[in-house]
Amino acid sequence: MNLLPSQVWLLLGIALVVIELLVPLPTFLIAGAMGIAALLVAAITIILPIPALQILVWMLLSGMLAMFSRRFIPKDSHQLKESSEGITLTEIPVGETGRVKYEGGSWKARCDNPQIAIAANQKVIVLRRKGTTLIVVPENWLSN
Repeated sequence: MNLLPSQVWLLLGIALVVIELLVPLPTFLIAGAMGIAALLVAAITIILPIPALQILVWMLLSGMLAMFSRRFIPKDSHQLKESSEGITLTEIPVGETGRVKYEGGSWKARCDNPQIAIAANQKVIVLRRKGTTLIVVPENWLSN
């Protein structure tokens, strides 16, 4: 089954727009912007037959549409605010690092107090990030 470039761009555009509409996790209109750009490139493949130029046009249009779409995201959206809680996946030994589930991903984490250890499956409060390492404290530590 050989598809024409316009058909490939059309399928890509439809897929990205559907992802934007159906995926419960917010994509902040990025997938939609890329999908609309792909649909526009599908329309102009007749006058722009060079694949490298099509990709360049798609990248430029996607970038411009994504930047334009930023104005439609409310500034006080709860999805834009960083969560401050995580849960340890592994133990965080005294003065060492462990793993924490935070914002849906697994992060390397270190306790802010190098004198205490944090057990696995314990809620932690994320204080800050240092590179790709989270600095955390146990949730019950703040109530002491």
